[in-house]
Amino acid sequence: MTRLAGKVALVTGGSRGIGASIARRLAAEGADVALTYARSPDKARETVAAIETLGRRALAVEADNADAAAVTAAVEATVEAFGRIDILVNNAGIARMGHVDELTLQDFDDTMAVNVRAAFVASKAAAARMVDGGRIVSIGSCLADRVPGPGFSVYSMSKAALVGMTKGLARDLGPRGITVNVVHPGPTDTDMNPASGPMADGQRSMMAVPRFGNPDDLAAMVAWLAGPEARGITGAGFAVDGGTNA
Repeated sequence: MTRLAGKVALVTGGSRGIGASIARRLAAEGADVALTYARSPDKARETVAAIETLGRRALAVEADNADAAAVTAAVEATVEAFGRIDILVNNAGIARMGHVDELTLQDFDDTMAVNVRAAFVASKAAAARMVDGGRIVSIGSCLADRVPGPGFSVYSMSKAALVGMTKGLARDLGPRGITVNVVHPGPTDTDMNPASGPMADGQRSMMAVPRFGNPDDLAAMVAWLAGPEARGITGAGFAVDGGTNA
C-alpha cells in the first residue's frame, strides 16, 4: 500500500496504544511519520523502530500536550526533519473521570488543555506549514455523543468540543483543500481499557457488535481519511464503536 507515499505525518501521543497503531499504519501506507510522547520513551523508540522496519523515516519528539509551546515545537520539528507536513493526527489525550462533586477545577483545566487546546494549537501550527490538500484528523470518543452513566462530564465535554472545532476548521481550511475530520472510538482494547478488564462486560452490553475494537480498526479509518479517496470528506465524524451509539 503506497497511497500515502511522499507524505509526512505527525501523530500526537503516538508512542503506544491507538496512537502507535495509527503511526504504524500511516507508515505502512507510505508516509514518513513523526510522533510525540510525554512519558513513554521506550515505547516511542519501539514505534520508531517499527516504522523504520517498514522502510519509512521516523522521528520521536518529547512533547507534553499540556504545554502549548511544546506542541507547536513538535510541528516545527517535523517540518525541519522531513521538509514538510501533510497529515496531522490529534491523538494525545487524558481521561479524568469522577462525579461532578469530586472533579476539581484542576481536573477541568488539565483535560481541556490536553484534549482541546493542544488539538487546536497543533492544528493551527500544522495548517500554517501544510501544503494544500493536507489532512487533519482528531481522535474523539463515542462519549462525545452519548454519556451512558455518571463520571464522564469533563471528559465527554472535551471530546464534544473536538466536534465543533472540526467543523469550524473544515470551513476555515476548505478553500485550501485541507480536510478536517474526527474519529470516535468506542470500547477499544488498550492498556487503559483492556478487553479483559473489570469494566469490559458492561461496555460490551452496550455494543451492537459485542466485541472490543482493536487499535488497528481506528488506524484503518484514520489512514483512509488521510488518503486520496477521502478528499471530498470534511467536517465529519466517524464512529468506530461497534455500534455503541447506534
